[in-house]
Amino acid sequence: MTRRRAKLCAWLVGAVAAMSASSAFAVTLAEDADTVCKGLIGGADAVKIDAATLLAPTQLAVAERGPTPSGRITPANPAFCKVLGHIDPIDPKAPPIKFQVNLPVEWNGRSVQYGGGGFNGVLITGLGLPPAHPFDKPSPLARGFVTYGTDSGHESKPGEPPQVFALNDEAFENFAHRAYKKVRDASVALMERAYGKKPKKIYFMGSSEGGREGLTMAQRYPDDFDGIFARVPVINWVGLQHAGTRSGLLTMGEGWINPAQVKLFADAVRTACDKADGSDKTLVHDPVACKAVFKVETLRCEAGEAGKAGDQCLTEAQIKAVSTLHGTYKFPFVLANDLDDYPGWGVSGEDTPAFGPTGGWSAWWLGSAPPAQPPAPNNGIAWIYGAGGIQYVFARDPKLDVTTYKVEDHKARLIEVSSLMDSTDPDLSRFRGRGGRLIMLEHMADYAQSPYAGIRYFESVERKLGKAETAEFARLYTAPGVDHVGSGAPANVDMLSALVDWVEKGKAPGDLEVSEQKVEAPSFAVLRAMPLCRWPSWPHYKSGPVTEASSFTCAP
Repeated sequence: MTRRRAKLCAWLVGAVAAMSASSAFAVTLAEDADTVCKGLIGGADAVKIDAATLLAPTQLAVAERGPTPSGRITPANPAFCKVLGHIDPIDPKAPPIKFQVNLPVEWNGRSVQYGGGGFNGVLITGLGLPPAHPFDKPSPLARGFVTYGTDSGHESKPGEPPQVFALNDEAFENFAHRAYKKVRDASVALMERAYGKKPKKIYFMGSSEGGREGLTMAQRYPDDFDGIFARVPVINWVGLQHAGTRSGLLTMGEGWINPAQVKLFADAVRTACDKADGSDKTLVHDPVACKAVFKVETLRCEAGEAGKAGDQCLTEAQIKAVSTLHGTYKFPFVLANDLDDYPGWGVSGEDTPAFGPTGGWSAWWLGSAPPAQPPAPNNGIAWIYGAGGIQYVFARDPKLDVTTYKVEDHKARLIEVSSLMDSTDPDLSRFRGRGGRLIMLEHMADYAQSPYAGIRYFESVERKLGKAETAEFARLYTAPGVDHVGSGAPANVDMLSALVDWVEKGKAPGDLEVSEQKVEAPSFAVLRAMPLCRWPSWPHYKSGPVTEASSFTCAP
């Protein structure tokens, strides 16, 4: 084993000398490179390397269909050693933490940890595009980064609710934060073993649950990462599960809204707010101002009209459901970091077509049928997540009728879960003090989680540390019209380069540019582009084609 480790070091250590993303390397694989890579197998203590395989370079591939636009793309990757491992649990009844680490032959001295999604339970390989990444840009692995990810300490099984693992305390704590820390440390140790040096810079990129994980790393383990990108993070996790379930309960009967009425609502929002943007583009550029002025009551059916008008108005039950979605969820007691509520959702993008996690109301809130008990596959994802979360995470009663659930009966458990899961601590002074850099991105047509939760968190950091001090290390961007996974409006931006430039060159990002790209290789043509404005600014139309970013300027 010692001889093989020495060979691997000789094979790869030359790549450590140059650290810039654009550096070229001339590292030649040994004839027995496959054997050398396999020499990583084994391990002591709790961390075990189960497999290590040298893989040849692969070409870009685009699938005809996928759950998200970026999910259709398999980027080109270089020759690398694919390492699969696990970390043994302490509780023998808990699952192991599985992980994958990808060691490129030509290393640039950096690493990127990929975050997960949903309730995880699927191994994150680190081989795809990171959140928001332009389709035509090389993957982090192709740029020379070591990449890695984890299943967060449990494996979802077909036919089982995704929250079953939460019945085990260690599995749930791993999901909350420990798995990402343990895998980070194991991966750094593997890099040191393989290359002879630790990584010079360590980055984290995550979206949704992965965005929460990124913020959790900054808050709990501020010394571990140099740069973190958190897109649409599910920050106030306990609040989200309860607010999503509450909104679902109001659509179980007469409050459910059919697809034609969803379009009616979305059209009304665009009519009320789009002209205020200064362009004829059907995109609400300032959704915060739009939410303040738009009133769902304008769509109320007249007396006796509901049956006749059909899809041309909303009933009282439907208006109540929408008002609840837009309203704040209030807990009767205080959770972690002195929070006792969850902000309501915004307006715009309600009719973004649904396909898997892509889409607006129909994907996340309403589904294609009213919520069932237990949740059915054709229900909205928020109901499947929230109702299951209440059964398995909070009440810990898989047979619970969610319609009878009362938060007061589970106060201690909610506080316990909040202390584990809610990445709402505004004190990022240690992360800032060691030179860490944080970029957050909220999609304003997101119905998986409320973008206002992220906005509120960022503002709480500014209150805690000061606006000027926060601007030294953190950025919040808001993208109008974009759904949870990056559809509906321009959403692609190279945040990895922005982080590297900020961390390593001191070049703080200003307003950026997002693009909407056609999922068609090799050009991935840009269909339209817009400025990505720093909060609290929005794109304002000046003149010119509405498909070009230069036609807009960022202003409050």
